[in-house]
Amino acid sequence: MKQVALVTGSSRGIGLAAAEALAKEGFSLAVNGPVDDAELRAAVARLEGLGAKVVAAPFDVSDISAHEGVLARIEDELGPLTTLVNNAGVGVLQRGDLLDVSEASWDRCLTINAKAMFFLSQAFAKRLLGRERSADAFHSIVNVTSSNATAVAVQRSEYCASKAAAAMVSKALAVRLGIENIAVYDVQPGLIATEMTAAVIQHYRQRAEEGLTLLPRVGEPSDMGRIIAALATGKLPYTTGQVISADAGMLVPRF
Repeated sequence: MKQVALVTGSSRGIGLAAAEALAKEGFSLAVNGPVDDAELRAAVARLEGLGAKVVAAPFDVSDISAHEGVLARIEDELGPLTTLVNNAGVGVLQRGDLLDVSEASWDRCLTINAKAMFFLSQAFAKRLLGRERSADAFHSIVNVTSSNATAVAVQRSEYCASKAAAAMVSKALAVRLGIENIAVYDVQPGLIATEMTAAVIQHYRQRAEEGLTLLPRVGEPSDMGRIIAALATGKLPYTTGQVISADAGMLVPRF
Protein backbone atom coordinates (compact mmCIF):
# COMPACT_ATOMS: atom_id res chain seq x y z
CA MET A 1 0.00 0.00 0.00
CA LYS A 2 1.20 3.50 -0.83
CA GLN A 3 2.15 5.59 2.20
CA VAL A 4 0.47 9.00 2.23
CA ALA A 5 1.55 11.80 4.56
CA LEU A 6 0.35 15.25 5.52
CA VAL A 7 3.25 17.35 6.76
CA THR A 8 2.15 20.61 8.34
CA GLY A 9 4.34 23.67 8.01
CA SER A 10 6.15 22.03 5.09
CA SER A 11 6.68 24.93 2.72
CA ARG A 12 10.13 25.52 4.27
CA GLY A 13 12.52 24.55 7.06
CA ILE A 14 12.17 21.31 8.98
CA GLY A 15 8.77 20.56 7.44
CA LEU A 16 10.07 20.80 3.88
CA ALA A 17 13.11 18.71 4.79
CA ALA A 18 10.79 16.07 6.26
CA ALA A 19 8.66 16.08 3.12
CA GLU A 20 11.77 15.66 0.97
CA ALA A 21 12.97 12.72 3.04
CA LEU A 22 9.53 11.11 2.85
CA ALA A 23 9.39 11.68 -0.91
CA LYS A 24 12.65 9.77 -1.24
CA GLU A 25 11.00 6.93 0.69
CA GLY A 26 8.18 6.77 -1.86
CA PHE A 27 5.48 8.65 0.06
CA SER A 28 2.74 10.65 -1.59
CA LEU A 29 2.59 14.03 0.14
CA ALA A 30 0.26 16.82 1.14
CA VAL A 31 2.32 19.98 1.61
CA ASN A 32 0.98 22.61 3.98
CA GLY A 33 1.42 26.29 4.61
CA PRO A 34 -1.06 28.80 6.00
CA VAL A 35 -1.85 30.24 2.55
CA ASP A 36 -1.48 29.28 -1.10
CA ASP A 37 1.56 31.38 -1.95
CA ALA A 38 4.72 31.21 -4.06
CA GLU A 39 6.64 29.50 -1.25
CA LEU A 40 4.11 26.68 -1.02
CA ARG A 41 3.98 26.24 -4.78
CA ALA A 42 7.78 26.12 -4.91
CA ALA A 43 7.79 23.39 -2.27
CA VAL A 44 5.30 21.36 -4.29
CA ALA A 45 7.43 21.72 -7.42
CA ARG A 46 10.57 20.74 -5.52
CA LEU A 47 8.95 17.54 -4.23
CA GLU A 48 7.48 16.69 -7.60
CA GLY A 49 11.02 16.98 -8.93
CA LEU A 50 11.90 14.10 -6.61
CA GLY A 51 9.23 11.98 -8.28
CA ALA A 52 6.61 12.23 -5.55
CA LYS A 53 2.89 12.62 -6.06
CA VAL A 54 2.14 15.90 -4.28
CA VAL A 55 -0.82 18.13 -3.52
CA ALA A 56 -0.83 21.57 -1.94
CA ALA A 57 -2.88 21.75 1.26
CA PRO A 58 -2.98 25.41 2.28
CA PHE A 59 -4.80 25.91 5.57
CA ASP A 60 -4.32 27.52 8.95
CA VAL A 61 -3.73 24.63 11.38
CA SER A 62 -5.28 26.69 14.18
CA ASP A 63 -8.63 26.68 12.34
CA ILE A 64 -9.97 23.52 13.95
CA SER A 65 -13.17 23.65 11.88
CA ALA A 66 -11.13 23.22 8.70
CA HIS A 67 -9.38 20.00 9.68
CA GLU A 68 -11.99 17.49 8.56
CA GLY A 69 -12.48 19.09 5.17
CA VAL A 70 -8.75 19.35 4.51
CA LEU A 71 -8.12 15.71 5.39
CA ALA A 72 -11.01 14.62 3.16
CA ARG A 73 -9.67 16.63 0.20
CA ILE A 74 -6.19 15.18 0.64
CA GLU A 75 -7.55 11.65 0.66
CA ASP A 76 -9.68 12.34 -2.40
CA GLU A 77 -6.52 13.26 -4.31
CA LEU A 78 -3.88 10.98 -2.83
CA GLY A 79 -5.71 8.07 -1.23
CA PRO A 80 -5.99 7.09 2.44
CA LEU A 81 -3.63 8.91 4.76
CA THR A 82 -1.20 6.76 6.71
CA THR A 83 0.98 9.43 8.30
CA LEU A 84 0.64 12.80 9.99
CA VAL A 85 3.69 14.94 10.70
CA ASN A 86 2.74 17.80 13.02
CA ASN A 87 5.53 20.28 12.33
CA ALA A 88 3.78 23.64 12.02
CA GLY A 89 4.75 25.98 14.82
CA VAL A 90 5.48 29.55 15.77
CA GLY A 91 7.87 31.38 18.04
CA VAL A 92 7.20 34.23 20.45
CA LEU A 93 6.08 37.64 19.30
CA GLN A 94 8.93 39.22 21.22
CA ARG A 95 11.80 37.78 23.26
CA GLY A 96 12.18 39.21 26.73
CA ASP A 97 11.40 38.97 30.41
CA LEU A 98 8.62 36.47 31.16
CA LEU A 99 7.10 39.17 33.39
CA ASP A 100 6.43 41.12 30.21
CA VAL A 101 4.91 38.29 28.13
CA SER A 102 1.69 39.41 26.46
CA GLU A 103 -1.53 37.43 26.41
CA ALA A 104 -1.45 37.61 22.62
CA SER A 105 1.95 35.91 22.43
CA TRP A 106 0.93 33.27 24.99
CA ASP A 107 -2.30 32.48 23.14
CA ARG A 108 -0.56 32.35 19.76
CA CYS A 109 2.05 29.86 20.95
CA LEU A 110 -0.37 27.61 22.79
CA THR A 111 -2.98 27.71 20.03
CA ILE A 112 -0.68 26.82 17.14
CA ASN A 113 1.98 24.73 18.88
CA ALA A 114 -0.27 22.62 21.09
CA LYS A 115 -4.02 23.04 20.52
CA ALA A 116 -3.85 22.75 16.73
CA MET A 117 -1.59 19.70 16.96
CA PHE A 118 -3.98 18.00 19.38
CA PHE A 119 -7.09 18.50 17.30
CA LEU A 120 -5.52 17.73 13.93
CA SER A 121 -4.17 14.49 15.42
CA GLN A 122 -7.64 13.75 16.77
CA ALA A 123 -9.24 14.23 13.35
CA PHE A 124 -6.53 12.15 11.66
CA ALA A 125 -6.87 9.30 14.17
CA LYS A 126 -10.65 9.22 13.85
CA ARG A 127 -10.33 8.85 10.07
CA LEU A 128 -7.95 5.93 10.48
CA LEU A 129 -10.13 4.21 13.07
CA GLY A 130 -13.23 4.68 10.93
CA ARG A 131 -12.03 2.42 8.11
CA GLU A 132 -10.26 -0.82 7.36
CA ARG A 133 -6.50 -0.30 7.21
CA SER A 134 -3.97 -2.25 5.23
CA ALA A 135 -1.59 -4.32 7.33
CA ASP A 136 1.10 -3.51 4.77
CA ALA A 137 1.17 0.18 5.72
CA PHE A 138 2.80 1.70 8.78
CA HIS A 139 0.50 4.23 10.45
CA SER A 140 1.98 6.95 12.61
CA ILE A 141 1.87 10.46 13.99
CA VAL A 142 5.20 12.23 14.27
CA ASN A 143 5.12 15.43 16.32
CA VAL A 144 7.90 17.99 16.12
CA THR A 145 8.14 19.76 19.47
CA SER A 146 11.41 21.14 20.87
CA SER A 147 14.16 20.65 23.42
CA ASN A 148 12.39 23.57 25.08
CA ALA A 149 9.70 21.11 26.11
CA THR A 150 12.07 20.37 29.00
CA ALA A 151 14.80 23.04 28.92
CA VAL A 152 13.79 26.57 29.90
CA ALA A 153 14.62 29.50 27.63
CA VAL A 154 13.45 32.26 29.94
CA GLN A 155 13.21 34.85 27.15
CA ARG A 156 10.75 32.58 25.34
CA SER A 157 8.78 31.18 28.24
CA GLU A 158 5.44 31.01 26.43
CA TYR A 159 7.08 29.02 23.63
CA CYS A 160 8.54 26.60 26.19
CA ALA A 161 5.13 26.16 27.82
CA SER A 162 3.52 25.41 24.46
CA LYS A 163 6.14 22.81 23.57
CA ALA A 164 5.83 21.16 26.98
CA ALA A 165 2.09 20.90 26.35
CA ALA A 166 2.74 19.44 22.90
CA ALA A 167 5.12 16.87 24.37
CA MET A 168 2.43 15.71 26.79
CA VAL A 169 -0.09 15.53 23.94
CA SER A 170 2.34 13.19 22.19
CA LYS A 171 2.46 10.90 25.21
CA ALA A 172 -1.33 10.91 25.57
CA LEU A 173 -1.79 10.08 21.88
CA ALA A 174 0.71 7.23 22.14
CA VAL A 175 -1.18 5.73 25.08
CA ARG A 176 -4.57 6.03 23.36
CA LEU A 177 -3.52 4.87 19.90
CA GLY A 178 -1.12 2.05 20.74
CA ILE A 179 -3.97 -0.46 20.93
CA GLU A 180 -4.92 0.66 17.42
CA ASN A 181 -1.43 -0.01 16.03
CA ILE A 182 -0.80 3.67 15.37
CA ALA A 183 2.65 4.72 16.53
CA VAL A 184 3.26 8.19 17.95
CA TYR A 185 6.63 9.90 18.30
CA ASP A 186 7.88 13.20 19.68
CA VAL A 187 10.91 14.64 17.88
CA GLN A 188 12.50 17.36 20.01
CA PRO A 189 14.96 19.39 17.89
CA GLY A 190 17.68 21.37 19.61
CA LEU A 191 19.70 24.05 17.83
CA ILE A 192 18.58 23.89 14.21
CA ALA A 193 19.45 26.43 11.51
CA THR A 194 16.02 27.56 10.27
CA GLU A 195 14.34 30.83 9.48
CA MET A 196 12.92 30.89 13.02
CA THR A 197 16.41 30.76 14.54
CA ALA A 198 18.17 32.93 11.95
CA ALA A 199 18.58 35.90 14.29
CA VAL A 200 20.48 33.91 16.93
CA ILE A 201 21.95 30.88 15.19
CA GLN A 202 25.45 32.32 14.76
CA HIS A 203 25.65 32.85 18.51
CA TYR A 204 24.60 29.25 19.06
CA ARG A 205 27.03 27.94 16.44
CA GLN A 206 29.82 29.36 18.56
CA ARG A 207 28.35 27.95 21.77
CA ALA A 208 27.98 24.53 20.13
CA GLU A 209 31.62 24.58 19.08
CA GLU A 210 32.54 25.53 22.66
CA GLY A 211 30.71 22.54 24.15
CA LEU A 212 27.03 23.42 24.58
CA THR A 213 26.27 20.37 22.45
CA LEU A 214 28.20 17.11 22.63
CA LEU A 215 28.48 17.04 18.84
CA PRO A 216 30.09 20.44 18.15
CA ARG A 217 27.71 21.83 15.56
CA VAL A 218 24.18 23.10 15.13
CA GLY A 219 21.70 20.90 13.30
CA GLU A 220 20.30 21.29 9.81
CA PRO A 221 16.70 20.77 8.69
CA SER A 222 17.88 17.78 6.66
CA ASP A 223 19.02 16.09 9.89
CA MET A 224 15.50 16.38 11.26
CA GLY A 225 13.99 15.26 7.97
CA ARG A 226 15.95 12.01 8.03
CA ILE A 227 14.88 11.34 11.62
CA ILE A 228 11.22 11.99 10.84
CA ALA A 229 11.33 9.76 7.76
CA ALA A 230 12.95 6.95 9.74
CA LEU A 231 10.12 7.10 12.27
CA ALA A 232 7.35 7.40 9.67
CA THR A 233 8.62 4.38 7.75
CA GLY A 234 8.70 2.17 10.81
CA LYS A 235 12.46 1.83 10.93
CA LEU A 236 12.25 1.80 14.74
CA PRO A 237 10.04 -1.28 15.09
CA TYR A 238 8.25 -2.13 18.32
CA THR A 239 8.39 1.46 19.51
CA THR A 240 5.87 4.15 20.28
CA GLY A 241 5.68 7.07 22.70
CA GLN A 242 9.39 7.77 22.35
CA VAL A 243 10.96 11.19 22.68
CA ILE A 244 13.72 11.59 20.12
CA SER A 245 16.10 14.18 21.53
CA ALA A 246 17.52 15.50 18.28
CA ASP A 247 19.82 17.97 20.01
CA ALA A 248 23.37 16.61 19.56
CA GLY A 249 23.38 15.63 23.23
CA MET A 250 22.75 19.17 24.46
CA LEU A 251 20.49 18.05 27.29
CA VAL A 252 22.61 15.16 28.53
CA PRO A 253 23.25 15.84 32.26
CA ARG A 254 26.94 16.34 32.96
CA PHE A 255 29.37 17.85 35.43
